[in-house]
Amino acid sequence: MKRLLLLAAALVSLTALTGQAQDWAKAKLDKSPRHGEWVMVKHGDRQVNCYITYPEVSNKAPAVVVIHEIFGLTDWARNLTDELAAEGYIAIAPDLLTTTNGGTEELIKSGGNVGKAIQALPPDQITADLNAVADYVAEQPSCNGKVVVAGFCWGGGQSFRFATNNKNIKAAFVFYGTPPKSGEDLARINCPVYGFYAGNDARVTATVPKATDMMKAAGKMYEPVTYDGAGHGFMRAGEAPDANAANIKAHDDAWTRWKELLGKI
Repeated sequence: MKRLLLLAAALVSLTALTGQAQDWAKAKLDKSPRHGEWVMVKHGDRQVNCYITYPEVSNKAPAVVVIHEIFGLTDWARNLTDELAAEGYIAIAPDLLTTTNGGTEELIKSGGNVGKAIQALPPDQITADLNAVADYVAEQPSCNGKVVVAGFCWGGGQSFRFATNNKNIKAAFVFYGTPPKSGEDLARINCPVYGFYAGNDARVTATVPKATDMMKAAGKMYEPVTYDGAGHGFMRAGEAPDANAANIKAHDDAWTRWKELLGKI
């Protein structure tokens, strides 16, 4: 019995590692003609490892800070920066699990629990990291100074929360993330918030009506859209080789909407 339990645990770990590796996303990134690189953003006594991709454009471009899922800074999140660069935006994705001993990749290799580690991140540290990353990308010579934030899953909730803590971002894009619970927090938002939600994701999507009412009461702009039939994580799942029709449609429709909104920044 003990041997069977150990084997089962090993299989679960292997499945998680395979899911987080996302070889198909890495393959797409490896073929990109655009310039992507790792940079270390320092603030105070802390530094945050980030992946940044630059567009091939002749003018200065707006920037998107990409906040990763509960899985950490995966190949999919890095590839997303490249997809945004293909549309003409500088995109930077911080690894919020960065420590002196590494970050997401090192934690996965050591068999650590990425989700648990992310849930344990101090909120003030997350805010400080994101502020530093937003400032860093805004100061790049090729950036026009306009910065927006976009987050997915856990990162979706963090993008909503970041909008309550940073007055300089021009928009927050919340992909299947939960809102802050305090009306006082929402009252501090200084930019439009756009939501992208899945029809088959009641855990998150059920929070939208209350968030809508609270944002309206606070006098803030909040435009949520729900994609019928899609599941949580459809922006990643809709690109995967085994994607179902609903997730593919949600991914494509959300991309179209997102690009239109980015174009207005």
